[in-house]
Amino acid sequence: MTLTTVIALVRTMRPPQWVKNLFVAATALFAKEHTAKAPWLVLDAILGTAVFILISGAVYVMNDVLDVEKDRLHPVRSRRPIASGAISVQAAVAGGLLALAIAFVAGAALGQAFVAMATGYLVLNIFYSSVFKKVAWLDVLAIATGFLLRILAGCFAIGLAPSEISYYLLLCTFLVALFLAVGKRRHELAVIGSADQRAVLGQYTIGHLDLALYVVGGATVVAYTLYTLSERTKTYFGTWRLVFTVPFVLVGIVRYIVLVRRSDEKQSPTDMMIRDVPFVVNLLVWGAVVVFVIYG
Repeated sequence: MTLTTVIALVRTMRPPQWVKNLFVAATALFAKEHTAKAPWLVLDAILGTAVFILISGAVYVMNDVLDVEKDRLHPVRSRRPIASGAISVQAAVAGGLLALAIAFVAGAALGQAFVAMATGYLVLNIFYSSVFKKVAWLDVLAIATGFLLRILAGCFAIGLAPSEISYYLLLCTFLVALFLAVGKRRHELAVIGSADQRAVLGQYTIGHLDLALYVVGGATVVAYTLYTLSERTKTYFGTWRLVFTVPFVLVGIVRYIVLVRRSDEKQSPTDMMIRDVPFVVNLLVWGAVVVFVIYG
């Protein structure tokens, strides 16, 4: 591969979206007792994150290969490397397979449970690309399940037993991922409004997606609040002050809804989100407060 081809391959693997895989590493942040006793577990969490970056990157390559003809008709996706011809389909497939091979070789060092979650994530995305993304609501549920598998993979990467995993945290992960996915579909329907470019959009309505967005967003805030107030959480961290991080979650939810409703913006709301200064600042402050409350 030439340097130009490698750069095009990396672009196809969506570097701006790699931030989603921080969900794998997030488990180390909330596993205070484990990382305090074994600080090197943070390195395992980082390795797990890198594995999921490679797998998710390979999935993006697969999606772009399958959707290349439709992408060429899209106002934004037509500029993607495969759709624009910056990289050939054959080179993209070869690069994606290499990324998968590296990911699973590296992931084997984190144990069988981690590899099982990584494999489940890959299989889920294969079915998503071929079946789930064509069925309304099943598509967004599949996306949310992918984030759930990231969290579980992170738990297993640092050696947590199933009984040590917070199911409130799993619920929060699923809900926030579902919220992001519903918001993305709502934005696509408002901006694109064409089933020709994404078949599933014809099965949705703005009204139903708005309702789902508000319900899931509210449920996310409630679930996170219950997590911070649960006796298990307070006992594990030795403090009740995690509840002070709830307002930042609420601000993040509201800000994302504002971004979703920008009908004049053709970028995906998840792309807008990671470039939006108020959202990013709020996220960083939330993270800082969480670290202070747990470790301060």
